[in-house]
Amino acid sequence: MKLELDGQYLAIQAEARSLARAIEPLAVEADEMSEVHPGVLAALRESGLSTLMVPAEHGGRLERPDPLAICLVREALMATSAHADSLFALQGIGSYAITVAGTERQRADWLPRVAACEALPAFALTEPDSGSDLKSVATRLSAEGDGLLLEGSKSFISNAGAADFYVVFAREGDAYSMVLVPADAAGLSITATPELIAPHVLGEMRFEQVRLPPEARLGAAGQGLELVMATLGVFRVSVAGAAVGLAQAALDEAVRHTRTRIQFGRPLARLGPVAQMLADCWTEIEMARLLTYRAASMAVEDPATTLPHSSMAKLAASEMAGRVVDRCVQMMGRFGLIRNARIERLYRQARPMRIYEGASEVLRLGIAAELTRQSE
Repeated sequence: MKLELDGQYLAIQAEARSLARAIEPLAVEADEMSEVHPGVLAALRESGLSTLMVPAEHGGRLERPDPLAICLVREALMATSAHADSLFALQGIGSYAITVAGTERQRADWLPRVAACEALPAFALTEPDSGSDLKSVATRLSAEGDGLLLEGSKSFISNAGAADFYVVFAREGDAYSMVLVPADAAGLSITATPELIAPHVLGEMRFEQVRLPPEARLGAAGQGLELVMATLGVFRVSVAGAAVGLAQAALDEAVRHTRTRIQFGRPLARLGPVAQMLADCWTEIEMARLLTYRAASMAVEDPATTLPHSSMAKLAASEMAGRVVDRCVQMMGRFGLIRNARIERLYRQARPMRIYEGASEVLRLGIAAELTRQSE
């Protein structure tokens, strides 16, 4: 088993770290915003890293989106700015259904703009009464004349209000489908989501008799769940990459503090309880990093069948990040409680990771089901 990154991945990692350094002066301001920060968006656009989210034939860098490359970028960005990480991630999460199931016209119209970061996408799944249970969605798609009619609502949608188009998951009869809805569609309205503990570009969406042409459909009728799973197969593991980056940033802060903070006549890092916490944090981060890179490497070749491993990586890394950043705040004492200090921002940003793109409890159900299926 190959355990080292090759030259291509090391180059991508270096590019991502360079972008992270460029946006660091903007991070505090950007991470407290609930709208797109123009400076961060401009830096992401200039970096060219969004080309990783689109196949080469439509303006991308690689033959197809590569989960390991995406993990490496998210790891670097999340260590500096959750806002930058989210903007980057949504370029792929919101457009992947077009990549795998869009018409030639849809791909030609949107994917080059996504690659150039000239168009922002959104992936509209969650509803007021439907979160992890996607089959309970109430938004409905139906035929009307020679077109389609979309009615319903979506909740807590990343990039809502900022996106140029929305990939929308809806019930169609007894099945589930997906459609591409431009931001200027008549009948689409967007309102702000209640403020979160860690600000994020989010919105509530309402579809009131949104009429769409038949070519707005993504894939075939009834293919919606398949497209959701395809998207998760590529991008769920990238949440683990972001979690590893966040945890590493928290540990770096704690190490700087404990090496220089003198208590009881010596640096905190040389006091037994603190040293134990530092060792546990580093060990857990390395464990999660290896699991994440392995799951992402597996997903490069076959994202659909390796989703259980991506789920394990997301579960392990997001739970790890919560533990690590909590220990780091503890090690920094009162200095870890200062509003908008880096460690305090990381503390708030770590908590949502155990909920979005698969809550830990739901992931455990799926992982256990796969384990028992394999033992039959």
